[in-house]
Amino acid sequence: MSQEWTPPPNSGAPAAAVPNYLVLAIITLICCLPLGIVAIIFAAKVNGQVQAGDTAGALESSRKAKMFSYIGLGLGLAGWIICIVLSVLGVGIGALSNT
Repeated sequence: MSQEWTPPPNSGAPAAAVPNYLVLAIITLICCLPLGIVAIIFAAKVNGQVQAGDTAGALESSRKAKMFSYIGLGLGLAGWIICIVLSVLGVGIGALSNT
C-alpha cells in the first residue's frame, strides 16, 4: 500500500526569485534599530514561507522587509547627517552653556 507524494503546486514566482533582504535588514540595524528589527523579522520569514509553498506570503514578507529596511536606512542616514551638520555649525550641547 504505497502512496505517492506530490509536492504542493507553486503559486507564482519560483523559490529562487524571492529575495529575503536579510543583509540589508542587518545593515539597517546600524542606522535605525527599531525598524531594523522589524525588517529582520520579515526577512527571516521569507525562506520558511517559500519552503512551505506560500510564495505569495513570501513575496509579501520580502516586500515589507525591503520597505522597512529602506525607511530605516533613510531615517538613520538623515539623523546622522543632521548631527554632523549641527556639530559643524557649533549647535551642540557645549554651545548652549553660558560659561
